[in-house]
Amino acid sequence: MVATEPVLTNGARQSVSIEAARNLATTTKSRVQQLGVTPRYLLNLMPWVGVEAGAFRVNQRKVLIPEAVRLRMGTLDGSMALDPMELGRVPFLRDLDDTTLEAMATRMTVETFDPGQTVPADRFSIVASGQLEARATGMHGENLRLASMTSGDYFGEQALVGQNVTTPALAAATPVSLLRLSSADVDYLQKQGSDFNDRIAFRLTERAASRANEWGEAPIDLESGHWGEPELPRTLVDYQEFPKEYSLEAIQTILRVHTRVTDIYNSPIDQLREQMGLTISAMRERQEWEVINHPTVGLLAQAAPSMRMRTRVGPPTPDDMDDLISRVWKKPCYFLAHPRAIAAFGRECTSRGVPPATTSMFGQAMLTWRGIPIVPSDKLEVNGRSRTDQAAGMTSILLMRTGETDGGVIGLHQAGLPDEIEGVPSMSVKFMGINTKAVAAYLMSLYFSVAVMTDDALGVLEGVEVGRYHDYE
Repeated sequence: MVATEPVLTNGARQSVSIEAARNLATTTKSRVQQLGVTPRYLLNLMPWVGVEAGAFRVNQRKVLIPEAVRLRMGTLDGSMALDPMELGRVPFLRDLDDTTLEAMATRMTVETFDPGQTVPADRFSIVASGQLEARATGMHGENLRLASMTSGDYFGEQALVGQNVTTPALAAATPVSLLRLSSADVDYLQKQGSDFNDRIAFRLTERAASRANEWGEAPIDLESGHWGEPELPRTLVDYQEFPKEYSLEAIQTILRVHTRVTDIYNSPIDQLREQMGLTISAMRERQEWEVINHPTVGLLAQAAPSMRMRTRVGPPTPDDMDDLISRVWKKPCYFLAHPRAIAAFGRECTSRGVPPATTSMFGQAMLTWRGIPIVPSDKLEVNGRSRTDQAAGMTSILLMRTGETDGGVIGLHQAGLPDEIEGVPSMSVKFMGINTKAVAAYLMSLYFSVAVMTDDALGVLEGVEVGRYHDYE
């Protein structure tokens, strides 16, 4: 029923009007609402470790065999190209001079392969785009998928020194482009530098002859058993000479508020506190994005090549999630995925008749897989964007172990800063003065970083498609 003004038959009003009466009433106001706020589960779940002087050093045991790197591919005049300095990051090429690396990069040619096509492994090759699979025949004749390679991976290094390549049979799982070096190009490079062969052969031999454990670390010699009087080994525990150090990153802005606003319009809501609260919320949103996507210290950037894998068929399947767990098997804490990736995984589970269980976190139900919560975050981008309204695209799913004592992923901050905001460690607000227009300025700074203590604490499932749906009819 629509309310109407009470009037007499002659048109005279019987009582004060609603509009006039409302002017005398107190209006209840809400705090300022904004759409760009998320629960920021990652920031809440990550253990935060305090640092001094803005730096944190991760000391590790000495590694005898450097892990293979994943090269960053580029384009030149619309064609695939490789920066020669990228080749210098490859462990067995690091002794070559810049001139040799440049000659090597410029002589590599592009070869393409269609899905299902066998890829010869007789040359040194770098995957420029697409996905390769290493396959073998099992004991019972089954077709086994041993490993996958994607953009930036390489194989066939033995061909550089005239050795037979021992890489398993490779097949293109998708359209694939490779940068390859022919035997004639290898001969040319050997003639240009007399020590080309020796430098690479030394590194490959060093890797093959190393007594490192399965993680590439320097061994600790031990003796087990209790019979006889064996000579006990003498050992030491060696450390990395140049451990990785993390410096705190900064998110900053200058908040400006007119003094007239904070003087006159300050009740019932404190205007300065409200302005700062909204700004802090935006800075924390940016912080979570940086923790995931920062080009050097973000989780996606820090994941080791051996801890990266691709989906088998595009969408995230239970098999893919199980493989990710097998990489981060020591105390995995939680998956981190875009909401659309979680929905895509749910559809794959439904299509297989294995709906995932749920658990309660932060007062809401979350999906789990093998008892591990799948935590949503829209900061894991789909096709380079964070918005959740994309119908299709590609993203990644993370699985991590957390905590300093477990060698996991930790957040870094420095509590006790001058002018630090109470309850928000590592965030400071400094008053910068008032200009001639009576506008007050406040410098707001948030300092943070994220460290992966050991490589096996963080795994990444790449190439996750979020747009596939099933017809259940």
